[in-house]
Amino acid sequence: MILDTEIKNQLAEYLKLLEGDVLIKVSVGDDSVSKDIISLVEELALLSPKIKTEEAKLPRTPSFSINRTDKDMGITFAGLPLGHEFTSLVLALLQVSGRPPKVEEHVAKQVKKLKGEFHFETYISLSCHNCPEVVQALNIMSVLNPNVTHTMIDGAAFKDEVESKDIMAVPAIYLNGEFFGGGRMTLEEILAKLDVTPDASLFEDKEPFDVLVIGGGPAGASAAIYAARKGIRTGIVAQRFGGQVRDTMAIENFISVKQTEGPKLAAALEDHVREYDVDIMCPQRVKSIEKKDIFLIELENGAILKSKTVIIATGARWRNVNVPGEAEFKNKGVAYCPHCDGPLYKGKRVAVIGGGNSGIEAAIDLAGVVDHVTVMEFMPELKADLVLQERLYSLPNVTVLKNVQTKEITGDSKVNGITYVERDTGIEKHIDLEGVFVQIGLVPNTEWLEDFLERNPMGEIPVDKYNATKIPGLFAAGDCTDSPNKQIIISMGSGANAALGAFDYLIRN
Repeated sequence: MILDTEIKNQLAEYLKLLEGDVLIKVSVGDDSVSKDIISLVEELALLSPKIKTEEAKLPRTPSFSINRTDKDMGITFAGLPLGHEFTSLVLALLQVSGRPPKVEEHVAKQVKKLKGEFHFETYISLSCHNCPEVVQALNIMSVLNPNVTHTMIDGAAFKDEVESKDIMAVPAIYLNGEFFGGGRMTLEEILAKLDVTPDASLFEDKEPFDVLVIGGGPAGASAAIYAARKGIRTGIVAQRFGGQVRDTMAIENFISVKQTEGPKLAAALEDHVREYDVDIMCPQRVKSIEKKDIFLIELENGAILKSKTVIIATGARWRNVNVPGEAEFKNKGVAYCPHCDGPLYKGKRVAVIGGGNSGIEAAIDLAGVVDHVTVMEFMPELKADLVLQERLYSLPNVTVLKNVQTKEITGDSKVNGITYVERDTGIEKHIDLEGVFVQIGLVPNTEWLEDFLERNPMGEIPVDKYNATKIPGLFAAGDCTDSPNKQIIISMGSGANAALGAFDYLIRN
């Protein structure tokens, strides 16, 4: 039995939403994954009379495809879609049955207009919290357009493929046999990589906003909700909802919520914003901003938005260590997400650069998977919370190097080591290893403001107690500001504060 009783009961309720019959074609052998797939498919069929099964010969074994009884839909799961991918399986069943995917109408039209053949393959790990968004987006494309097919491939079940392609980070997306992209991508971002983007004409008739929020992370979502609750015309422009939160796995310091995961919180943020009368424009990137009588915000597609006030909440991104080898070996041994990519390094030796909370949490997680972890900290002492340090030092397969400077990440076709310098002695040393995880903090996403707004030497936006900048009517919130502490709950508070500040500015001006 693959599914426990509680999961079966929940799944049975979801499967009541099936609109038509679904045919699952199964290609299996004698291996353990095949046996698990057979068990899973049999359990699914018992939960709904609308699910039929049959044996078939698919390009990969073990695998199964989800189809209508009269039509192949191009959705295949190579491996067992449990863990984070179980939701992908459930959604595929519902959507193939005829239940419309939850996607904006103009986005659906863009998918349907795609011409040519698009055969996508996504290599995933079941512990990856970024992978399901890619899998679900490509499955939706397969449902909407018969020219698109998609296969989810569990790297653990197809190790030979992963090794032959030197895949060392997931999700890894291939299109028609060629590498297409890696990392989390929304459906809109995938379309953008295919050179399909919303036309600027979609934005031509928009009236000026009272408040326009730039950014969809915790600060941006909070600002949009607080502004909309004031009954003023509110818009939000973002590349994706959730921002950096989407790349965070365990969240245990969000007050009143004992434990959650970044993707769940990001989805909740978007759902909450959509409860209000907010004009949501995703995925869009702002190119520039200027102020005349009102603010003029230019998007990268050439569209111009107008607003009486603006709240910048563009957040931050992982900081690069900026040494030779980092860029060259990105996704070839250099990684930034231990939760996503850690399983690909099972039994190998890795380093974690960074001794703050993120770095030490990464090292603790990796220690349970890899052969050995070396933590490298630039300062004489670790900066992580004491409870994390105690846990780290209790692990037998961890070495901590303090007061060291990374000089180079070495390799040939992929990472094979790291060179560092002891800062107190000047002695240069080298470690042989297969992976490097970079966890050295954040860089604010503010470069696009360089000619418009003053920033501090760290690139952060200075704000006052109302989250106002020096430009009247312009506010900022969250990790892109000079707030001393970068935390989700602090970002949410600053977003609310910025929205209230903007409202106060509007009624006084």
